[in-house]
Amino acid sequence: MSVSMYKLSVPIFTQMLSALSNVLDKGAAHAAQNKIDLAFLANMRLYPDMFSLIRQVQQATSHAVRMSAGLANVPAPEIKNVETKYEELKPRIAKAIDFFNTLKPEQFEGSEDRAVTIGERTMPGRQFLMTQIYPQVFFHCTTAYDILRHCGVPLTKADFIGQRADI
Repeated sequence: MSVSMYKLSVPIFTQMLSALSNVLDKGAAHAAQNKIDLAFLANMRLYPDMFSLIRQVQQATSHAVRMSAGLANVPAPEIKNVETKYEELKPRIAKAIDFFNTLKPEQFEGSEDRAVTIGERTMPGRQFLMTQIYPQVFFHCTTAYDILRHCGVPLTKADFIGQRADI
């Protein structure tokens, strides 16, 4: 039985980024309750050579959007990394999800074996999605979650997973 590339990408990316948006809500609520400056959270990183929370969200959204566009064989919307404040992260995620909502399953037909190019990499769609993009999106969503959890935000695994997508 085959599973469509649409179902392997768009609903999963939507679920992960929606969960990330909710995690950011919990982070903002925790900051307000504990008088923590949101700038502190936005620029927090787990280790000096790792990306900040802002950059983790930027990376997660960028990878998901570019892969979805590549699989659907449509131009990716331009989502520049211009966010400098915590409050700018949720609108970025919303833009990504809005883009996913424009995509139709038939646009993904044949993408499992079709060469997809993102940046300087080209490989068959299924291979690209499963070996490069899933790890990237999951890594950056996990690291954003971990940064907030490390800062004391009361998060659970259910917060990370979010609402199950209809796949």
